[in-house]
Amino acid sequence: MGDGEGGGSRDKVGKMEKSEIAHEILAYLVDHPEAQDTLEGILQWWLLERKIKYQVKMVKQALAELVAKGFILEQEGEDARIRYRLNTDKHERIRAFLKEMRKAK
Repeated sequence: MGDGEGGGSRDKVGKMEKSEIAHEILAYLVDHPEAQDTLEGILQWWLLERKIKYQVKMVKQALAELVAKGFILEQEGEDARIRYRLNTDKHERIRAFLKEMRKAK
């Protein structure tokens, strides 16, 4: 495959450095010692799975921060899973916060 082919799968990995990618491949293999795959499979499944696990951690942290700020509310459902929703009482404060975040970028 040429460098221009398969770019969509590569985009899923993001802008990880080679050493980070090597680390992720080894970490995946340690978690799944019987695994084997093609280059495309490694891009699509192994690295994506590792990235998703990382994203879950980051999303949990972000949700905790938003709950702590009072921007979103959490409520336990009948199935014992937590649901998150906008705290409409903080709507204007949230708009101001988002505006400030856009300026900071």
